[in-house]
Amino acid sequence: MLQHPQIDPVALQIGPLAIHWYGLTYLLAFGLFMLLANARLRHPPFAGITLPPWTRRDVEDILFLGVLGVVAGGRIGYCLFYKPAYYLANPLEIFAVWQGGMSFHGGLLGVMLAMVWYARSRQRPFMQVMDFVAPCVPTGLAAGRLGNFINGELWGRVADPSLPWGMVFRGAGDLPRHPSQAYQFLLEGLLLFVLLWLYARKERARGQVSAVFLFGYGVFRFIAEFFREPDAHLGLLSLGMSMGQWLCVPMILAGAGLWWWFGRRAPAV
Repeated sequence: MLQHPQIDPVALQIGPLAIHWYGLTYLLAFGLFMLLANARLRHPPFAGITLPPWTRRDVEDILFLGVLGVVAGGRIGYCLFYKPAYYLANPLEIFAVWQGGMSFHGGLLGVMLAMVWYARSRQRPFMQVMDFVAPCVPTGLAAGRLGNFINGELWGRVADPSLPWGMVFRGAGDLPRHPSQAYQFLLEGLLLFVLLWLYARKERARGQVSAVFLFGYGVFRFIAEFFREPDAHLGLLSLGMSMGQWLCVPMILAGAGLWWWFGRRAPAV
């Protein structure tokens, strides 16, 4: 049985200014995106002849819009998916982002809307933009799960006491639990990144890279949810599945269906 190290969530305190580890993991996520997106410029079809051509300026603009989409979509998604009644009664608290509460699925929708605006303003095909962005996202998800672990939040379900890496988290009782943040770090973060990056290095039918991201994240998150403690105010829903699993079902179906649909076309040049 392991004990969570109980790391101080504040990484650095300068007078009244507190820099949190979780905020630093967001900066790490955005930095990794910048690094990988610039490398992505050398992959087909972005390294070939596209009109207009892809440049570093595109990466900077996409990152800026993506940050807005992640923060706004993640917060609104959390309020709608997980606590709609509470935030309907307390609408001003929607803006209290410092109290925590972000949803990946809401962030994904926010990023997609931001990329719709970007594609229209730059006169680029929407799916081409999404194919460019998708392989650069999983490392950011991994950074976010690292922040969850440092904060000792979103812990896992109670584990068998014989589990070598079972961990006791502060505020979760004295029983060992699955470190589900680590599972998600490895599955929907590192493993998804490796698989998607290798898949996207070769030219694919336009839209297939994005479809693989949807399917892969949905499957890995669905698996990880079996080890993650459901939200206390929701518990398990129909069929014994968590809210996270139910939100992954349309991702899995859409990913598989879109991959097949886009695959019927010739690779985009």
